[in-house]
Amino acid sequence: MNDKEILSALYSTVENRRDNPKEGSYTCYLLDKGIDKILKKVGEECSETIIAAKNGDNGETVYEIADLIYHLMVMMVSQGIPLDDVLKELDKRSEKTGNLKNFHVVDKNS
Repeated sequence: MNDKEILSALYSTVENRRDNPKEGSYTCYLLDKGIDKILKKVGEECSETIIAAKNGDNGETVYEIADLIYHLMVMMVSQGIPLDDVLKELDKRSEKTGNLKNFHVVDKNS
């Protein structure tokens, strides 16, 4: 399976759980609890990804990124955001080059 197929399969699984709830399914649990619970998990997984990356543990970082992507997919399905919309946006961005933004630098020592 290529990258897009893997993401599409995950998205389809989440949609399937929404449309055909299964007893004991974590995805169904999240969808049933609603957006506040889903967003809490997205934030938690984001924080865990940051900490794993900061600690330089690539194995743990990959694990946490996978958790984050899963929870983002649940959020997308919950909010009616098609995977194709996100993929199209990423594709559009990949065509941009040389658009480094200038950042305002503040000297905190002044």
